[in-house]
Amino acid sequence: NRTPRHRIDDLRLGTAYPKGAIESALQTKNLKPQHLLNEGELTQTVARLLAEGSIVGWFQDRMEFGPRALGARSILASPRPAAMRERVNDVKLREQFRPFAGSILQERVHEYFRVPEPNHASPFMTFCFPVRPEKQGELAAIVHADGTCRVQTVSPEQGRYYRLIKAFADLTGTPCLLNTSFNLKGEPIVESPEQAIEDFLKTTMDALAIGDFLLAKR
Repeated sequence: NRTPRHRIDDLRLGTAYPKGAIESALQTKNLKPQHLLNEGELTQTVARLLAEGSIVGWFQDRMEFGPRALGARSILASPRPAAMRERVNDVKLREQFRPFAGSILQERVHEYFRVPEPNHASPFMTFCFPVRPEKQGELAAIVHADGTCRVQTVSPEQGRYYRLIKAFADLTGTPCLLNTSFNLKGEPIVESPEQAIEDFLKTTMDALAIGDFLLAKR
């Protein structure tokens, strides 16, 4: 008998933390974040911060399974200008030559990358594609030296992360974010609210969106 096979469409298989657990972690550090009452406020505010050049920790939903941050435990930034790469590497306390990946709305991936077909799906950030020459300046912080980029396509099924990128696109015209794992050099990806808050406080990260709460340093 042949073992049945099932397509994997989502790697958010880890722990999700309820509002109470996040509140408790914040209170332990005597932090009083702005409590955003609805998702629209959260995504619009974070999109505006990113458009203004902020670097934002993004801690949402279940943790991803595997080696890639796919929009649940991520550090996010605008994909331009090129100097954003250096700024994010400074936050992560790692070497300046280290590259970053991009998260892009799936329905617009073919506008920015040479992919096999329009609306190409590459949701797990495992493949590099050439960046179209006319888009390399717009994505300057995530273009590799050979003109490629490691790409995560984000579909509406990915919920809040998709809506964040959509809000950023509405503000800037760019349907893509710089996305890197939420960790510092030598650390695993953060798993709990306590770990995310600790990394936020000890780095130059500008803001932390953790569940429905937002912390900002300015």
